[in-house]
Amino acid sequence: MTEYMNQGSKDTRSGFGEALLELGRQNPDVVALCADLTGSLKMEAFAHEFPDRFIQVGIAEANMMGIAAGLTIGGKIPFTGTFANFSTGRVYDQIRQSIAYSNKMSRYVLHMQALPWERMVLPTRSSRTSA
Repeated sequence: MTEYMNQGSKDTRSGFGEALLELGRQNPDVVALCADLTGSLKMEAFAHEFPDRFIQVGIAEANMMGIAAGLTIGGKIPFTGTFANFSTGRVYDQIRQSIAYSNKMSRYVLHMQALPWERMVLPTRSSRTSA
């Protein structure tokens, strides 16, 4: 069993950014895709160290999922990042058709999932259905 060492408290986003960078260093097939949230998802270090393995798709979540599905065909391991509501609602067809039906392996990072964000800062980018 893998042993883990507590390195102190930190926000989830920072932990994700650090883990993504470490995965990128360990495996050249790891690729990161982001829908215009590089800073918010703490993906800057990965993008800086591996610019050839980082894809900023902009506000195009459905396209991002299609690109992720295509990358798996070439043996890549894509990690996608966007707001939870957009990654579960707006791109459902792409996930179902391009990834799930054909047994592709992708990883999804869902940012600002459901409450308490919905009432605090970004009501259009969160949803109870993303929980």
